[in-house]
Amino acid sequence: MSADKHQHHRENCDCNHHGGQENEDEDGQESTLPDELITVRDWLRYAVSRFNRAGIFCGHGVDNTYDEAVWLILATLALPPDRLEPFLDACLPGDERLTLFRNIEYRASERIPTAYLVNEAWLGAYRFYVDERAIVPRSYFAELLADNFAPWIEDPETVTSVLDLCTGSGCLAVLMADAFPNADIAAADLSPKALAVAQRNIGDYGLDERVELVLSDVFDALPGRRFELIVCNPPYVTTAAMATLPTEYLHEPALALASGDDGLDVVRRLLAEAADHLYPRGIVAVEIGHNRHLVENAFPDLPFKWLSPRGSTDGVFLLRREDLPY
Repeated sequence: MSADKHQHHRENCDCNHHGGQENEDEDGQESTLPDELITVRDWLRYAVSRFNRAGIFCGHGVDNTYDEAVWLILATLALPPDRLEPFLDACLPGDERLTLFRNIEYRASERIPTAYLVNEAWLGAYRFYVDERAIVPRSYFAELLADNFAPWIEDPETVTSVLDLCTGSGCLAVLMADAFPNADIAAADLSPKALAVAQRNIGDYGLDERVELVLSDVFDALPGRRFELIVCNPPYVTTAAMATLPTEYLHEPALALASGDDGLDVVRRLLAEAADHLYPRGIVAVEIGHNRHLVENAFPDLPFKWLSPRGSTDGVFLLRREDLPY
């Protein structure tokens, strides 16, 4: 449920008590706004308390209820994401208060991720459009691509062909376009709905001429195509883990999360076929969360190189073409 974005009222003001404001919500039911909540500071305090009491899970870009509240409030009010302080004592008009109240309630009571409520998610300095057709962007690859995949890629300007497999919202394809300025990028996904979201993000960054979107189940729609680098953030949640996920994750497409009993259904297909889609000395890198032990047990003969971006304990493995089965 997207937040309505209204023009914000930025003036500091003397805030008069006007009593509770009753409004009809989207389902025809009346919502009563707390009449004490007038300024951004008031709403921030309220949101943090509401989230703490509701016991929300913060796992889509932030890890605590304060940052979640700041993100939701600033995005709902169309304010700069890094400029809370100047607006703390600004008074909010009724329409903005109602929209903000609804978003806080959706987040607390229905556990809808903030990213879906405000239609935005961030990877570093990159902002992406997102809705429930695609998984909320989050990936250790953001840090690796910020470093142009050094030291595994010696000269990023010589890279000409890369693949973002399981692209989802297209976020990694955008980062790859910046990391490898002379590369053509293919971005593949099984979901037509996710690719529609990716198309919007690719267009927002002016990359329509460089990023090719491909509807493909792993490599099925890429016969004969080869790449110097394949990056993949596949579904990797095990059946047991799917049953215990916080409610927030259940708003995301299950197709982008679940991957069989041990979470490796997609990884097995990828590793079996990747050599046919890499140039000599080409690299495949795969993000698998906390499943290193499952990967190593399933593929004991492969010489995995485990990468540890900040915030990860061996969340990404890397293999060269010559390491893979032919």
